[in-house]
Amino acid sequence: MRVPLFLAIALLPGAAWADCPEYLDQTMRKLHSQDSVNLCTLRDERPMLIVNTASHCGFTPQFKGLEALHEKYAERGLVVVGFASDEFFQEDDDEGKAAEVCYVNYGVTFTMLAPTGVRGGDANPVFRELARQSKPPSWNFNKYLVDREGKVAGHFGSRTKPDDPALTAAIEQLL
Repeated sequence: MRVPLFLAIALLPGAAWADCPEYLDQTMRKLHSQDSVNLCTLRDERPMLIVNTASHCGFTPQFKGLEALHEKYAERGLVVVGFASDEFFQEDDDEGKAAEVCYVNYGVTFTMLAPTGVRGGDANPVFRELARQSKPPSWNFNKYLVDREGKVAGHFGSRTKPDDPALTAAIEQLL
C-alpha cells in the first residue's frame, strides 16, 4: 500500500507538527477570508504570542504595538496570532469591517483569525487550554506567551501594552 506523500512527511521523525500540542492542532479560518491555517503548521515549534482581539474596544489601538512586536521578533521566531472575538460585545458584526480595522487602520500583517469564542463554554480549544494553564481572558487584548513546547510562559492582561518591558523581556527570554 502506498502512503500519500503528505502523510509520509507528517510521520517522519522530527516533523515540525509531530511535537505540536493537541490544543494547537487546530485548523482555523483567517479573518475575512476563505483561507484557513493550522496553528501547528504556523507555529512550527516556535514561541507564540496569542491575543484575543476586538475591533471596537478601548484597547484596539494595541494592534499597532502587536504589529510592531511581530515586525521586531518574527525573524527571530516569534509567531503572533490574533483571535478576533465578540466575547465582550466589542467586535464588529460585519467581519469585513473588523478586518478593515485590523489591516487598513492598523496595518496588521500577523495572522488574524475569524471571530471565535475565547472563554467559558463557547471557548475554542486553544483558549480552553490557555485558561487551564493560566486563566481565561477577562477582557479583550489578553496576551498569552506560549513557549516552544506549547506551555503558557506568561499571561499579560489588557492593560499591558505590547511594548511593556515585562512582556518584551518575557519574549526575549523565549527567543
